[in-house]
Amino acid sequence: MLDAAAHVMRTLGFARTTTKEISRASGYSEAMIYKHFPDKTALFMAVLGERLPSFGPLARELAEDAGDRPVRDRVRALARTAIAFYVESFPISVSIFAEPGLLAAHRAALASLNAGPRRPLTALEDYLRAEQRRGRISAAADCAAAAALLLGACFQYAFFCCFEQRRPSAEEVDAYAASL
Repeated sequence: MLDAAAHVMRTLGFARTTTKEISRASGYSEAMIYKHFPDKTALFMAVLGERLPSFGPLARELAEDAGDRPVRDRVRALARTAIAFYVESFPISVSIFAEPGLLAAHRAALASLNAGPRRPLTALEDYLRAEQRRGRISAAADCAAAAALLLGACFQYAFFCCFEQRRPSAEEVDAYAASL
């Protein structure tokens, strides 16, 4: 069901995806879809969490194990994950912004799930501040700005890849992440 939902969402975008389309692609009835997911946003969140590269495990790792690996290695891993996530999620999520009502409903649903696009940014800021307290990052560094710049650069890189309709190789992504 999630594989079919991911495929339909990538093909049609979130705004144009219907449970009827997902039902057709998956071979499951719409009733079966609604048995597992209360609405399309919950299904979208499941696709993001289970079928796309996820920030979640990396964010938890940043919070739990700060200080045991070089900052550069952790930030590089986060950048690779961010790029992979954005490249995969752009084709699905970009259509949400075309319909203000859909965006508002989606934003409300994410808030009720305590989820949303600020979570990775907050996790990275918190990690950088923890490393700053350990003395591994300069006390003068602006951790909020550094986190925003890093994830913003990843977002823009992924946007250009999607705009150009090209899938970057793992080596290209790794080199870009290392440069950041």
